Amino acid sequence: MALKEENEVLNEIKKEDQYTNHHDFKTEEQSFSCSQTETTSIQERAQKSENISYFNCQDCGKSFTHKGSINRHMKIHTGEKPYSCPQCGKDFHQHGGLKVHMSIHTGERPFTCQQCGKRFKRIVNLDYHMRVHAGKSPFTCHQCGKNFCRKGTLDYHMRVHTERPYTCPHCTKSFSQKGKFEYHIRNHTREKPYICPQCGNGFIQKGHVIDHIRIHTGEKPFTCQQCGNSFRQKGCLNRHMKTHIGEK
Repeated sequence: MALKEENEVLNEIKKEDQYTNHHDFKTEEQSFSCSQTETTSIQERAQKSENISYFNCQDCGKSFTHKGSINRHMKIHTGEKPYSCPQCGKDFHQHGGLKVHMSIHTGERPFTCQQCGKRFKRIVNLDYHMRVHAGKSPFTCHQCGKNFCRKGTLDYHMRVHTERPYTCPHCTKSFSQKGKFEYHIRNHTREKPYICPQCGNGFIQKGHVIDHIRIHTGEKPFTCQQCGNSFRQKGCLNRHMKTHIGEK
């Protein structure tokens, strides 16, 4: 059994052992401990896990339970990228990666938050977003107090305070985040990688093509809760909201 799976089984045993709180039950012949029966069950599951066949990657040692999974993984080592984007030619190891990438060109965001209407390309991003509504932001920046749902997002944010690793070769301006750096570079090169599939107009930023596509679709996802007016862009909704509170 691979080390990773073995550790997972041991961790499961430790967790389940926490629930063996001296709860005993009796029969006419003898008294049995819950801890005894649960330990037996855990051992049986551990034995079953040991009987699973694993496919090991000869390059990095990573283990898989399905042959198809290791075949997909091996493309990372071989450099094989059989899935190509028909719009920009970018290649991908897996079809799933191409599918996510295509939403850059189409603007498709099929996963919608039922509470605020915000839309996402991937369901995992929607799941993380839902933590905001649930108040689950356990990762806090100790320098500015901002909270984050994911540790990776906090680590990314910390660059604002600690480093600016991305430097523009055209004007030497530095950036803490790769996305902002790439957007800045396009201001020099005038590259417009985000293409509207309906009219062919190109845009420097992904958000711009998403807003533009709504002109074709008529979609207005941002709705005023006070009067029901809807808007294509969140900024337009924010400006509209000021009319209700008397701001200018």
